[in-house]
Amino acid sequence: MLTTAFRPGAPNWLDLASPDTPASAAFYTGLFGWTTATGPGTARHGLFRQNGRTVAALGPTDASGSSGDRAAWTVHFRTLDSDRTAALVREAGGRIRFGPFDVLTSGRTTGCTDPTGADFAVWQPHGMRGLDTVTEPGSLCWTECFSVDAEAAKTFYRAVFGWQEQDVPLGLDLYTVLTPPGGGTSDAHGGICPIPPEDTAVGISSHWLPSFEVPDVDATLAAAERLGATVRLPAEDVHGVGRLARIVDPQGALFAVITSAPPG
Repeated sequence: MLTTAFRPGAPNWLDLASPDTPASAAFYTGLFGWTTATGPGTARHGLFRQNGRTVAALGPTDASGSSGDRAAWTVHFRTLDSDRTAALVREAGGRIRFGPFDVLTSGRTTGCTDPTGADFAVWQPHGMRGLDTVTEPGSLCWTECFSVDAEAAKTFYRAVFGWQEQDVPLGLDLYTVLTPPGGGTSDAHGGICPIPPEDTAVGISSHWLPSFEVPDVDATLAAAERLGATVRLPAEDVHGVGRLARIVDPQGALFAVITSAPPG
């Protein structure tokens, strides 16, 4: 599971780009009970907090990035050297969207796109090591890459981050569980799986999906709809995982919520 130990290659930051940051702030504070605070850099960027601890960041969409004016969550993975990771991304067939550059004294970041089209970023911490909390209710608890070519995605991320993989059955497909280099099963932080044909048929492309832990998926789903979101995947139980659902926020950003199954 995710922890704030932040091994190299593990998720350590999460941000939301939105064409209407006040509206996005209102939605997520209403949904999760988050508060907002000013972030590093400029007043255009902010932080989401849960009980005073940073759980995500918020900023405006950037027309120079691949998302254009489309709202999207971006998962960041820890690196010891953002410039070296950018070089590995290029060598493995990926693309650099921005950076590497320093965010004041907080860290050094690079925006990347894998060869199958999924956007992500890397964060080399300096003054800001990463999120203050994960896995707790109202915080990031899992990350998933849904890919139009899962095998190509696995090859790419293996070359860039050295992730360890374990394939497990998930319905008719195999789901690849990911752990950072040198980690054990308890350090798993995400997965890679193919995009279902019915999703590709309606134009859904490769993407990273963040999942947030919640006490009650069904109550969260109802609240999200009241706040103007739409349901991408209705609540369902997944054996050994928990109860989950996928949501599109009012600005168009996709995320998931899960009430995890008890361990054991």
